[in-house]
Amino acid sequence: MNLTLKIWRQAGPQAKGSMETYQVTDISEDMSFLEMLDVLNEDLTERGEEPVAFDSDCREGICGMCGLMISGHAHGPEVTTTCQLHMRSFRDGETITIEPWRADAFPVIKDLVVDRSSFDRIIQAGGFISANTGAAPEAHSVPVPKPLADRAFESAACIGCGACVAACPNASGMLFMGAKITHLGSLPQGQPERWARVQNMVATHDAEGFGGCTNIGECSAACPKEIPLDVISTLNSDLRKSRSQRH
Repeated sequence: MNLTLKIWRQAGPQAKGSMETYQVTDISEDMSFLEMLDVLNEDLTERGEEPVAFDSDCREGICGMCGLMISGHAHGPEVTTTCQLHMRSFRDGETITIEPWRADAFPVIKDLVVDRSSFDRIIQAGGFISANTGAAPEAHSVPVPKPLADRAFESAACIGCGACVAACPNASGMLFMGAKITHLGSLPQGQPERWARVQNMVATHDAEGFGGCTNIGECSAACPKEIPLDVISTLNSDLRKSRSQRH
């Protein structure tokens, strides 16, 4: 495959960025998208040019590090992580536009790399339990109804990649936050801090500059782990209940 790549290049957080055009040739359809970028960077390095900076780590669709806007879609045309997107999803001769995540809360560090530490601060605000459980408890010592256990596992699948924010027209982080709140709120261990958790996480979310949710659903549609949209309903329900608990 021969492809034309239009890639966002930005030297640093305060630098002015622009789209640059590159050509890549002899790309195998079995390559992952990131392997294709590796080929481009090898060519750029051989020519003495600055390689394109992008995030990656496990390259197995687990860690959530990779994340690109590919021709206007978070993670590209398939519902998967960028590292698990393969070049057979594109056509020979196609022009592909590659940009970093689009969100004020994810400022660009360099080229396609963004700072997602705002997610970390939301977790620090309440995405945890502080109950001292000591040694690992007997599996059946704290019974959890299967529907709640399934709900917790479903929500815990979120890898924090940020595709939900990038896909949302409002750059909202509600799906990410809803997944964390639903996960912990479904378990007995998460109950003591349930109301403080949702208030603190929502306050941090808003302070970090994420937008509000208007139920468009692009977040869930783009999520590589298929987090359901109704975790946002759970978040909103908990937020309303938490406010009534204070009065």
